[in-house]
Amino acid sequence: MAENYEGMAIGIFELDSECACFVALDAAAKTAAVKIQGVERNRLKAGACVKMRGSISDVKAAMEAALRAAEPISRITAHSVIASPAGDTEKAMAITINK
Repeated sequence: MAENYEGMAIGIFELDSECACFVALDAAAKTAAVKIQGVERNRLKAGACVKMRGSISDVKAAMEAALRAAEPISRITAHSVIASPAGDTEKAMAITINK
């Protein structure tokens, strides 16, 4: 991936509907200055995982908006914000995105 996300907070959410993920990531991107790092479809189900990056305040605001948008149309499987990712976390994120 050409983008350098190092040092940015990470927001990750997983829904049981890939379509709902796009609705949620649209809400997230319209709410705060985040970059969508990737959308990965689940292997066994119809859902997907969205990874977004930005400042901690932007990622938190975007996450809240995404989950609010997703709640009525999908089941929220998981969500988390990593404020200051470790170097190994950055490496793992790069590997996952660039598969």
